[in-house]
Amino acid sequence: MANGGASGSPAAGSSSSPQAGGGGGDAQPRQRRPRAGSDPLLIVCRCFSVVTAATALLCVAVNVLSAVHSFRGGSDIFGGIFRCYAVVFSLFVGVLETEWGFIMKFWKIFEYWPARGMLQIFVAVMTKAYPSIERNDLILLQEIASYMLLACGAVYVISGILCIGVLKRSRQQKATSREQAVKDLEELEKRREELEALLLAEQSQMV
Repeated sequence: MANGGASGSPAAGSSSSPQAGGGGGDAQPRQRRPRAGSDPLLIVCRCFSVVTAATALLCVAVNVLSAVHSFRGGSDIFGGIFRCYAVVFSLFVGVLETEWGFIMKFWKIFEYWPARGMLQIFVAVMTKAYPSIERNDLILLQEIASYMLLACGAVYVISGILCIGVLKRSRQQKATSREQAVKDLEELEKRREELEALLLAEQSQMV
């Protein structure tokens, strides 16, 4: 009886050891690194950029209508030309809010918020200037667009003086590098899983 019990225990141990080993290998969960949440400052800056770009497009529409009205009557040619320049500057303000790399490469000064805000204030003044239009609805649109863009420009200037723009660029660079690191880690984990699958396939063929 003693020998039978002794002979049975190694067999049980030998039969349970592979299962323990296999279970231990499968029991280790692959830890996925959670993605970091978006920075609240970057979210606020994106929302404000959308508002500013929409205001700039409103200025474009108002100045286009004013230019058409000036050229149609033929009595205010210089006012129409002035409105055409206002359209160009308004479009430029809207494109700047996208922070397109091609534009920022040649206009690095507009990476700094005070310069961007001063440009927006200038465009707001151009939109408001020379109200030689008799249509009250168009004058109302001019005032709404100009004052909204003036407010956006003032916010940019004040925020730039408070170095919020520098803080935003720093956090944006950190977020970009963090996203790239997460992508690299995911690629390495995927590669490791492929190598583990190949290794298990080779081991099963050898057995």
